[in-house]
Amino acid sequence: MSELEAEYRLEYFEEEGFERLECSECGAHFWTRDHERTTCGEPPCAEYDFIDNPGFDESYTLEEMREAFLSYFESNDHTRIDPYPVAANRWRDDVLLTQASIYDFQPLVTSGETPPPANPLTISQPCIRMQDIDNVGKTGRHTMAFEMMAHHAFNVREDAEVEYAYEGEVYWKDDTVRYCDGFFESLGVDLEEVIYIEDPWVGGGNAGPAIEVIFRGVELATLVFMCLEQDPDGEFEMKDGNSYSYMDTYIVDTGYGLERWAWVSQGTPTVYEAIYPDMIAFLEENAGLSHTDEEERLVHRAAKLAGNMDIDEAEDMATARTEIAAELDVPVEELEALVEPLEDIYAIADHCRTLAYMFGDGIVPSNVRTGYLARMVLRRLQRLCDSAGVDAPLDELVDMQAERLGYENRDTIRDIVRTEVEKYRETLERGGRRVEQLAEEYAAREETIPTRELIELYDSHGIQPAMVEEIAAETGADVQVPDNFYSLVAERHDSTVVTESTEGGTDERFADLPETEKLYYDDQQRTQFEAVVLDVFDREDGYDVVLDQTMFYPEGGGQPADRGTLSSEETTVEVRDVQIEDGVILHRTDERPGKGEFVNGQVDAQRRRQLMRQHTATHLVIHAARQVLGEHIRQAGAQKGVEHSRIDVRHYERITREEVKRIEHVANAFVMDNLSVTQSWPHRHEAETEHGFDLYQGGIPPGTNIRLIEVADDVQACGGTHVARTGEIGAIKLLSTERVQDGVERLTFAAGEAAISAAQRTEDALLEAADVLAVSPEEVPDTAERFFEEWKARGKEIEALKEQLAEARAGGGGGGEAVDLGERTAIVQRIDADMDELRATANALVDDGKIAVLGSGTSGAQFVVATPDGSGINAGEVVGELAAAVGGGGGGPPDFAQGGGPDEDALDDALETVPDLLTQLLDA
Repeated sequence: MSELEAEYRLEYFEEEGFERLECSECGAHFWTRDHERTTCGEPPCAEYDFIDNPGFDESYTLEEMREAFLSYFESNDHTRIDPYPVAANRWRDDVLLTQASIYDFQPLVTSGETPPPANPLTISQPCIRMQDIDNVGKTGRHTMAFEMMAHHAFNVREDAEVEYAYEGEVYWKDDTVRYCDGFFESLGVDLEEVIYIEDPWVGGGNAGPAIEVIFRGVELATLVFMCLEQDPDGEFEMKDGNSYSYMDTYIVDTGYGLERWAWVSQGTPTVYEAIYPDMIAFLEENAGLSHTDEEERLVHRAAKLAGNMDIDEAEDMATARTEIAAELDVPVEELEALVEPLEDIYAIADHCRTLAYMFGDGIVPSNVRTGYLARMVLRRLQRLCDSAGVDAPLDELVDMQAERLGYENRDTIRDIVRTEVEKYRETLERGGRRVEQLAEEYAAREETIPTRELIELYDSHGIQPAMVEEIAAETGADVQVPDNFYSLVAERHDSTVVTESTEGGTDERFADLPETEKLYYDDQQRTQFEAVVLDVFDREDGYDVVLDQTMFYPEGGGQPADRGTLSSEETTVEVRDVQIEDGVILHRTDERPGKGEFVNGQVDAQRRRQLMRQHTATHLVIHAARQVLGEHIRQAGAQKGVEHSRIDVRHYERITREEVKRIEHVANAFVMDNLSVTQSWPHRHEAETEHGFDLYQGGIPPGTNIRLIEVADDVQACGGTHVARTGEIGAIKLLSTERVQDGVERLTFAAGEAAISAAQRTEDALLEAADVLAVSPEEVPDTAERFFEEWKARGKEIEALKEQLAEARAGGGGGGEAVDLGERTAIVQRIDADMDELRATANALVDDGKIAVLGSGTSGAQFVVATPDGSGINAGEVVGELAAAVGGGGGGPPDFAQGGGPDEDALDDALETVPDLLTQLLDA
């Protein structure tokens, strides 16, 4: 018996009379009280046996089942924890969406760096798994949005040599299985029907034994015992082919799918009827979908077999569907016609819940990260509604789920959905032309449009594969859309974020130095201090000076480093930059002070005060933006400076001028109220409980205690320097707004003296414009508009005159050489005019049935060639020859091309070759 196999031989199994058996179908090992059982009980080795036959004492709604679970574990000495947001990047920087309850406690708690909020604890955590998107609606059991009910215990081995934030063992495998049995028993389940399948778990560099919990054909829970870490010399080889060894911490990581527990308690054909009953009834009525009694019976029978369907495992969905149809003894076409409309309805309900979670937790649609994933779900939802014949507005459908989930920002959610639907319509109009072009290209080559092109069309233009199929069919191109298309798209974006490390890692020279004492947190107004030089290290362009304590703020959190001087009895050195590495602050100087010397440090006070104003103003601007634009506003990046600063916020619309003025007004109201700016160092769990994860606007700080800055009801985890009261800022002036990417708006502003300077620069520009226009400053906008309209009118008049001139030239030959080509006449002419006039003249000649070959010498040598349909002349070839003669290049489609080169002296000679060139092309 291997050591890993021994991990499953629990005392609890022995006490309760379990037997370890091997499945006759798949070979998996499982533990059961039923010694006569031959299979593991999980599809495809068994069917769903709970449909219309639940096996629970009573049926439960989602709310009732959640409460039953949490109450059961509370009664067994677990502390109930409130759920975290579905956007995991709100508190960690390595993932995007919350996919399991353990995500809430990674990486700081699971690594032992900080303690858990309670130990043991229980939680029901909303999750989103984008990799399940293609299975939703089809398998009867998959949901993209779900709640993972869980209980966790965090343990440390007695022989651990490192000190961790928690210690000892709370409980381990035996108690975990005992709790699982106990929860089943509390619901009236016959424990002889509960099966525990051995299934070792591997993920993210960790591993451990795990158990799948099966009841009447469906997996209801997974019990993971995380106790191994990847180690090339480890004694355990896991299923990923890597070696592992025991780690100091070992963690109970369980997952009970709330939706499945409610489903099994009700015994409905699919999980969707159990968790979305009202919405599915509404959608079926809206789409005019109904079934006869016989069809209902067939749906029930098909649902029991749907557990065999999984896009990740089945060769393809069509194969799985064919197998089910054969089992039911009905034509596959009949089965598809019956269940596919239902599958769309199920997916619509699930997608609406997913979007309600995303938008309710503040995710804003964009082209990157969580915003892209939300956009992808919404666009797929729109296609599903179109396919199913559901004509209810999407914002109303999503709101139905937002209301059920209890979100208070429902008006914002509806605004986001409406705005995004409108953007999607505009995108489709632009992208349709690209699809036609692509389809024609592949049809001409008699090739199938590959999946990578479909994904690119979706990524760049939002074009659904169904639309590609429709357009491709019109051009004769072939398209094969993979069943897991949306999973492949999500995979591009729902990936782990890799944090780049400094080249070479930590500098070993600093390893033995103590962390520098940060005096700037004790008194942010102070700029002078004394310290001891602990060490000095050479750099290519100067020196790194390490002190025992410092008032110099190192660069971080978007705030530039302080500057100033360090003075000893013998020398004064200039501090040009300040950085921090593993708690050691490095003062980068132009000269070397002596090691062990006492130095007097002097921070550039004026620069520090201005940076403090700008940093505190940043907090006020985003707080004001949240009040004006909505609670969904979150920071996407920030940079503070002396002259101006900027903050990027996630928002689904362009910020209007009126909104800018309101934000500026609110921010300056905080300044005039002269509010206090306070700092505190609470325990991170206390801070998160009181203020939520909006604390981490500027990043996720490590450590058990975190520094909070509180001003005007805005509370953020922040390491920067700040003024003591908002009145010290003086004023805040918003300078500009711009969209830096879809879904992210940038606010650039200035504070204090910089705000006054910015206002004066704007006023100077206005006064200068007024002088040029010879009007008062108040009259500048009207005058500028009048001048602009007159300029536009004259431009249109000039264009009209050019067209008239072109038509006159074309009608009268214009002095050009007429070349007789048989059925066609070509006009070859030099017109020293701009390209617009050349193009207009060429178009006029083509409208008259002539071939146009025109040259101009106004800016080098330029050519325009245009040909009517059926001329037999390729304009691109002609331009290519002419442009080569003047030392350049050019080209274009067969009917219109342009180009040129620098050799203007060769222009006339090139035009003289045109008659022979055209004749050669026709003869060819």
